[in-house]
Amino acid sequence: MGIYTIFRRELTSYFLTPLAYIFIVIFLAMAGTFTFFVGNFFGRGQADLQPFFQFHPWLYLFLIPAITMRLWAEERKTGSIELLLTLPISMTDAVLGKFLAAWCFTGIALALTFPMWITVNVLGYPDNGAILAGYAGSFLMAGSFLAVGSAISPLTKNQVIAFVITSVVCFVFTVGGTGVVLNFFTGWAPTLVVDTVAQMSFMTHFNAISRGVIDARDMVYFASVIGFFLFANVIFVDLKKAG
Repeated sequence: MGIYTIFRRELTSYFLTPLAYIFIVIFLAMAGTFTFFVGNFFGRGQADLQPFFQFHPWLYLFLIPAITMRLWAEERKTGSIELLLTLPISMTDAVLGKFLAAWCFTGIALALTFPMWITVNVLGYPDNGAILAGYAGSFLMAGSFLAVGSAISPLTKNQVIAFVITSVVCFVFTVGGTGVVLNFFTGWAPTLVVDTVAQMSFMTHFNAISRGVIDARDMVYFASVIGFFLFANVIFVDLKKAG
């Protein structure tokens, strides 16, 4: 009951301010721009949404921190965190309620990209199972970004600082499996270390799902990231609630 109360309060607050509408408009505009112009959607001549999904990590990298930066930083700045935690709810309820509201809001923005799915079905005969998997993977990856940002937000009262730190941490998780990072370790680090670094990347796991390959290891990875950072979120809020 406590989780639902916080969830409803937070989700409603998004749509009472211009933040929700600005985020959704920017997300849809950038997703369309990257898909059609940068991803060469029409020029590829293939009926799939790979040009659409391949840019999601980079969209989330800059847009998700804009959502999470206010989750706890604003509460600490205004002092309302103390009022929030005096309600008959547990710390875990408060953290989960805020996180689920942010995740639901992001899911709404993602769902509003459905015209892309309709477009590709009009133009050809895509593998809709793979597209559905891509949406599920994107939603899970968004949850991981949100969990990271939620954990960082209570560490500061300044939303800008929370935004920057979240972006940096998420960037590390995003590019962890790319050649830019792996080349640094290749040649001197053991193969186990290189493989571990590669497996810590959001993109490594998301790219597999977006191609329609549903692997339990990818699901466990995203669930583990979300669980770990939400646990850290509870600890950080508890440490910072007095100030």
